[in-house]
Amino acid sequence: MKKCLIELGQEHGGIQLMLRILEAIAKQIEAGQPAPEADLDAIAEFLSVFADRCHHGKEEDFLFPALQNLDIPAGKETIKVLLSEHQKGRGLIGAMKGAIAGLEKGEENAKKRIVEAGRGYIDLLTRHIEKENQFFRAADSQLSEAEDGRLVEAFEKLERERIGPGRHEEFHALLDWLSRTYLK
Repeated sequence: MKKCLIELGQEHGGIQLMLRILEAIAKQIEAGQPAPEADLDAIAEFLSVFADRCHHGKEEDFLFPALQNLDIPAGKETIKVLLSEHQKGRGLIGAMKGAIAGLEKGEENAKKRIVEAGRGYIDLLTRHIEKENQFFRAADSQLSEAEDGRLVEAFEKLERERIGPGRHEEFHALLDWLSRTYLK
């Protein structure tokens, strides 16, 4: 598999781990246990910055345009669906952030809204990642080595400019810590 697709696949793994953590917190909230606001804020930040701004940014700004005119079965239609799902995900992250802010203000239904938005996001991204992984397998043979190299460089530049140096590693440290805390 091409390096750019391997990189995105590895990022999918990190996002899937965060979805498992989010599900564990949703269950904790439903059981009437406290959910630390700092952890919820950190999860929302991860989803907003790592999953959306960085990962989806790589796809939207570079990968999808590169794949748009290649001979991939249903390629253009698949890209349209994936872009639409990115937008839906942004809406759910916004709803989750709003619910977390409501929790911090003591709003009565905030916990319920966190669970609903969180589960909506988990559902969406679980299916979305499966679609992307299939699409990436189909795209792999169509991408040239030169295009792969160009995409890897573009991804590195995007990461430096959009999330900053060292941030990727910080997000992986956050994943490790939250995993130890919530996925026992």
